[in-house]
Amino acid sequence: MAVKKASDTTFDSVARSIAAGDYAPVYLLCGEEMYYIDRLLKGFDAVVPEPDKEFNEYVLYGAQVEPHTVTDLCMGVPMMAERQLVMLKEAQAMKPAWLNMLVPYVQAPSPSTVLVVAMRGGRSAELAKAVKKGGGVVFESPKVPDYKLQGPVSDIVASLGMRAGEKVISMLCDFIGSDLSRVHNEVAKLGAILGKGAEITPADIERNIGYTKDFNTFELVEAIAARDEAMAWRIAAYFDANPKAAPLPLVVTQLFNFFSDVLIAWYTPGDRSPNGLMTAMKLSFPAARKVSRALSLYNARQAIEIMDAIRSFDAMSKGIGSRQLPPALFRDLLFRIFSAPGRLPV
Repeated sequence: MAVKKASDTTFDSVARSIAAGDYAPVYLLCGEEMYYIDRLLKGFDAVVPEPDKEFNEYVLYGAQVEPHTVTDLCMGVPMMAERQLVMLKEAQAMKPAWLNMLVPYVQAPSPSTVLVVAMRGGRSAELAKAVKKGGGVVFESPKVPDYKLQGPVSDIVASLGMRAGEKVISMLCDFIGSDLSRVHNEVAKLGAILGKGAEITPADIERNIGYTKDFNTFELVEAIAARDEAMAWRIAAYFDANPKAAPLPLVVTQLFNFFSDVLIAWYTPGDRSPNGLMTAMKLSFPAARKVSRALSLYNARQAIEIMDAIRSFDAMSKGIGSRQLPPALFRDLLFRIFSAPGRLPV
């Protein structure tokens, strides 16, 4: 039985339908978060029984196949089996015009074929509309934002037969980030070490995972703006180990601009809420919100001292007054940011 309603296209409902053998004629799986797509793809293993797979299961890749090959296979007749499976993976590698050449087939698909199209990134609106028209399923898997990570990470831990408290879930989010496939792999690794059913402790995370998350300049500024010292030092350590991830001149430029905005905000009359600063200082709302929050964490004197420390870093990183390497200078800059006493006259 096909899954036809848009409201039925959550991961859980589609996974349940596949597990029950209620196959739609066509599935379009797309989005940036490949973890859920990969899990659904594994569920299609049961479409064709093992003895029949050689003649009734086809796995194709977008970079290596033309549209007519896909449709020709789909319109074929299963060989001594109830149905056949055609999987088109990495479909984003196909030209958009080629991908849309599947539209006539998915609007009127063969009842004895299950076609699965999996692609990273955005979907073709035309193809998605045609899939739905033909009684197929469109499942979109967007990237999970950081503030929503704890739920999916908890689900992954539970799905692997492990237990974890709130602190451990938070550490997994901080250590690994929003790559759920990597979260799954790391928790599975812990399961192999600790045994199924074990409770994961903070010490287990520290000892067996360490930091694997990729950080960027924006996240460092966010951490400093929120005065999250632990996170800022972790990001700095990542930059030290991965110098190409964030060139330090770019990092300090963004930090200087941020504290310049904080200083200006201190002397901006009137409303210092995000909306007020957005209007008065012509900032985007996310930037205004960050500056507004920082006003409760950094006074005007501290902003001046930090800007002076950034200027000193810039000079010393160019060999003026110091022979230290930039990573060591940057660690000193972070220390000066978080320890600025704010006693300069203003």
